[in-house]
Amino acid sequence: MFCIPPIDKITCIEDLRVVHQARTPRMFYDYADSGSYTESTYRANSDDFKAMKFRQRVAINMEGRTTASVMLGQKVSMPVAIAPVGLTGMQSADGEIKAARAAKAFGIPFTLSTMSICSIEDVAKGTDGHPFWFQLYMMRDRKFMERLMDRAKAAGCSALVLTLDLQVLGQRHKDIKNDMTAPPKLTLKNIANMMTKPTWCMGMLGTKHHGFGNIVGHVTGVDDMSSLSSWTASQFDPRLNWEDVQWVKNYWGGKLILKGIQDPDDARLAVQSGADALIVSNHGGRQLDGAISSIAALPAVVQAVNEAGGTAAGIEVHMDGGIRSGQDVLKALALGAKGVYIGRAMVHGLGAYGEAGVTKALTMIQKELETTAALCGVTKLDNVTTGILQAGTF
Repeated sequence: MFCIPPIDKITCIEDLRVVHQARTPRMFYDYADSGSYTESTYRANSDDFKAMKFRQRVAINMEGRTTASVMLGQKVSMPVAIAPVGLTGMQSADGEIKAARAAKAFGIPFTLSTMSICSIEDVAKGTDGHPFWFQLYMMRDRKFMERLMDRAKAAGCSALVLTLDLQVLGQRHKDIKNDMTAPPKLTLKNIANMMTKPTWCMGMLGTKHHGFGNIVGHVTGVDDMSSLSSWTASQFDPRLNWEDVQWVKNYWGGKLILKGIQDPDDARLAVQSGADALIVSNHGGRQLDGAISSIAALPAVVQAVNEAGGTAAGIEVHMDGGIRSGQDVLKALALGAKGVYIGRAMVHGLGAYGEAGVTKALTMIQKELETTAALCGVTKLDNVTTGILQAGTF
């Protein structure tokens, strides 16, 4: 039987993953820690970081070290944001609120998914109105999208993250095997597995947040979880195009981040759209299986944005996918990212120890980032270039 270690004995994200798996029902753990089809892109996202090697530098004054930076005009304690993750509130009761509180205290952005358990309003209340970012899908119901954006504005959300790579859904085999649907099926197998996770069960019994808070009660005809499934299946819009992106930009009127850019041609179109930032992302390997990793796609996207004049116009390139350490963060910065997002690393902390686990994940990543940068001869992250990497390894 696995013995849950005290949190002060946790030393890396992998430690958190192991505890997360032990404490969370299988269907929700597998939902978070899986990719589509063969999971080749899911694995490549993290594996491709391993091939990149640093140049160790010595006899350089390391006083005044800092991980502080700026993302989208916002001062951050490190250039890391929490990515939008659906069903976070099923990893731990009130999960979105816990993660948002941890991000607020740490001084980094938190991004709330449209498919969250806690609503926009729940998170705003739970963080005392602290600004956060909101992630939006392109849906057929444009009026509902307008209401979502209006609610995000009312909650003080300071940026909108528009996800572009979910026009059609990639198949995740584990979700099918676990009867993971929206809403989740409570089969005898799943109920039996849940009963082996007493901490998780007690948390869920103590919260009123069990449905998709941004949707249920906010869509005509969707008044409970039983009516949600058919609505969700029909909503992701396969007709999404760049005119729709312009419509979102105009209606939102604030800072806009485009998520799901992997190809240089799309990067150039993103620059033309007038977005404030783009995220190099393959949806965590959950959509196009066989696509290259985000870190492999990053350099060409950065070059395309530069050539299209995006950098001069203030457009930032961010990335997500495979970040499991501060070393990974530094490698992404070296290849031109202005900031990175963590999804699974955050979820592992949340599922393992709740809000304290998210804080632990952020603390470890920041410490690894600071130490690694120092050993590469870097005191300020704005000075990071490919010069910190061994030639031929990136």
